[in-house]
Amino acid sequence: MKRRSSILAAALLPFCLCAVSSAIADSYPSRPVRLIVPYAPAGSADIVARRIADEWGKALGGSFYIENRAGAGGNLGVDVVAKAEPDGYTIGLQTVSLAINPSIFPKMPYDTLKDLAPISMVATSQHVLVVNTKFPAHTTKELLAKAKANPGKYNYGSAGAGSTFHMSAELFKAVADVDIMHVPYKGGGPALIDTIAGQVDMSFPVLSAAAPHVNAGKLIAIGVTGPNRSPLMPNVPTIAESGLPNYSFETWFIVFAPAATPKPLIDKLNASLVKALNTPALKDRMIKEGFDPAPSTPAQAQAKLTKELSSWAKLVKDKGITAE
Repeated sequence: MKRRSSILAAALLPFCLCAVSSAIADSYPSRPVRLIVPYAPAGSADIVARRIADEWGKALGGSFYIENRAGAGGNLGVDVVAKAEPDGYTIGLQTVSLAINPSIFPKMPYDTLKDLAPISMVATSQHVLVVNTKFPAHTTKELLAKAKANPGKYNYGSAGAGSTFHMSAELFKAVADVDIMHVPYKGGGPALIDTIAGQVDMSFPVLSAAAPHVNAGKLIAIGVTGPNRSPLMPNVPTIAESGLPNYSFETWFIVFAPAATPKPLIDKLNASLVKALNTPALKDRMIKEGFDPAPSTPAQAQAKLTKELSSWAKLVKDKGITAE
């Protein structure tokens, strides 16, 4: 009799856990949700997080607050999420660097696939190659000629090792076969500030971050990184059409929770984010700022992350890219 009771209890356990998880999801959120951005303010990830936070909060029936935890190419902030309580109150937003970092950092504080639970893809975006106003080249062809004639003389600023600034530039260097020095910063904002000031020669910021400075005449846009020209900068050619036909780079943004977060919470976060990203006002604003909303299911986000981990590992190995 005792054995039969134990067997029955074991059989009912999954149903009980499911019921508990569903009950937790029904009352969630009961307090603000912390959305960690692993870079300094004003970078592309920070911009995306702040754009979606309000509308996502409305769709979820709660609110989000942004916490910037810069360091180690984004690994510091992501690790905070990986080790947080899986209760839905700490989640993260990261760029394609989430798939790149395991290949360029010799030691990782977390396992990307084991310690994180993707919630949804958020958006994609192009970057743009910009130079300061004193730089002696205003086109991709001119820049390539200068770089080839002066190996190691010029430099570029990035948001940190493994950031999209970094990888778009390293891909540019690999395709063009030029030697341009990497100067990493703790976030895209500081890198742009020093590019404007002439402390570094160039950078590859996301379009939305660069556009105000380009429009104000503080930076010169040489080429966009994607396969097509951007409506934000219709007169700026793609790098591909400017002498590097094999070059193309676009970043993506993903939100995620700690791996053990109950599925009902993941599903609730996903459904509310998808609803927010399909809100006409938010969608229109993001597009105008250079971000293309790209919501997905958790499974699609997981598949995207898994595939990109593999493809970036190959490129990093083939080109010998490191976190320096």
